Amino acid sequence: MLRLEHIQKIYPTGEVLRDINWEVKAGDRIGLVGVNGAGKSTQLKIINGELEPTAGQVIRPASLKIAYLSQEFEIDPTRTVKSELWSVFREANQAQHELAEVHQELEQIQEGQDYEPLLKRMDRLQRRFEALNGYELESRIDKILPELGFQLGDGDRTVDQFSGGWQMRMGLGKILLQTPDLLLLDEPTNHLDLETIEWLETYLRSLTTPMVIVSHDREFLDRLCTQIVETERGVSRTYLGNYSTYLLQKAEAQDAQMSAFERQQKYIEKQQAFVERFRASATRSTQAKSREKLLDKMDRVEAPDGGVRTLRFRFPPAPRGGRVTVEIKNLTHAYGDNILFLGAHLLIERGDRVAFLGPNGAGKSTLLKMITGKEPYNEGLIELGHNVLVGYFEQNQAEALDLHKTVFATIHDDFPKLTNEEVRTLLGQFLFAGDTVFKNVAALSGGEKARLALAKMLLQPVNFLILDEPTNHLDIPAKETLEEALQNYDGTVALVSHDRYFIGQVANKIVELRDGTFHVYAGTYDYYLEKKDQERREAEAAAKEAAKRLKTQEKARKKK
Repeated sequence: MLRLEHIQKIYPTGEVLRDINWEVKAGDRIGLVGVNGAGKSTQLKIINGELEPTAGQVIRPASLKIAYLSQEFEIDPTRTVKSELWSVFREANQAQHELAEVHQELEQIQEGQDYEPLLKRMDRLQRRFEALNGYELESRIDKILPELGFQLGDGDRTVDQFSGGWQMRMGLGKILLQTPDLLLLDEPTNHLDLETIEWLETYLRSLTTPMVIVSHDREFLDRLCTQIVETERGVSRTYLGNYSTYLLQKAEAQDAQMSAFERQQKYIEKQQAFVERFRASATRSTQAKSREKLLDKMDRVEAPDGGVRTLRFRFPPAPRGGRVTVEIKNLTHAYGDNILFLGAHLLIERGDRVAFLGPNGAGKSTLLKMITGKEPYNEGLIELGHNVLVGYFEQNQAEALDLHKTVFATIHDDFPKLTNEEVRTLLGQFLFAGDTVFKNVAALSGGEKARLALAKMLLQPVNFLILDEPTNHLDIPAKETLEEALQNYDGTVALVSHDRYFIGQVANKIVELRDGTFHVYAGTYDYYLEKKDQERREAEAAAKEAAKRLKTQEKARKKK
């Protein structure tokens, strides 16, 4: 279907892709992985024809239809949902729009006016609309709306009435209506809540269309992908299976390469010792020269790469605090008619690593701000325990950091007792090396801002970390480092995240925000999923029992 052969891409700032070779076949769901800056989105743009490779070629049929859902998909908030979906069919959409205008003009025509020109124009537009399969397109839009999860009547509502997750569904619907032969998805789960991510997984699995997915969501890659293509130092490697299988295969391949390298090194060392010993021997110099020639011609096994450099850090030891970290009593808060919390209670104790779950708009980030004192609440009490010292990682790092400062000044100004060398050492741990420490914060990427904010948190010992979407903009190796640091942290953690894999690695208590209250699950994310499934089954059984009782009562009533 499509093949990339020896693709190279060089920008003025340097080489991004050196030797990319992989292919997409019918039925493939390929996950592109690699650190930030590895060239994953660049590969999608080359496939889509937006970028030309410096060298190499993309081999594909001329008739291949490619649809690309970029990170910043275009949505017009003033349109209705239906008209937004219609917008992908430009000619048919224009014909339909002109037809509507003609109908309106005919309705307003006065007695005695000549309506023949309008009828002729309507007939011409009608034939054009039919030639463009307009009625079939209308039927396809009506069909895809419920598939995307929209209710009857949602098609006539304006786009701005829907959340970002629902707008992503519209963006996906627009590209699927074009009946593509290949789907390209660039970070499709960004900023989606868990419910929408799970819907997206299920929906994409139901499609037969081959797809290439760039994502840092490991759970998403695990549940969807049939292949993983890793890009490291500009070179691609293909692994069959999902993300977990790729990790196993990569580890096994590195172990095998290391074993082969070590065996060859021992052999070379032995042969070189023989050559050195008998080079000048009257009887064995010929053998020595022969072995030396063999060594010169030998294909050398390279030592496996040490892995791409990523951040390395540990949180400082947490100062000792009381048993209770924070207690929430009878919390009530609303924005107009939107009630977030209604008499909610929660106790977080020392050593808890609590993940707050709930759909977008449930009040997760608001709750974290209330705990830090950055946002007021209507009623109730939020009380920190004895000697609780809070460290807060904001979701929007553009607001949390001074954009006018340099990276170096961001650390040095807040902690002036640190020497220049100590500041540089800390920043080096977070991948700010050389002149990058003098970059303005405003010029940093989302991932760089997140790393800088984490670096600041290390310098102030705290015993209560409050983290709002800390993995946003972090690549997978950086997420793994953060997970390990939190697992080894001896303080208390409260976090909001839509990354299920991250939650599964870190949390030992789940709090779901539902119906204005906190539903506590005293266990890991897997425990939470088991309990939710149990609750669902019990609710279904109760509903069946209630229906059965109602039916029995109805029968008894009729007999009377």
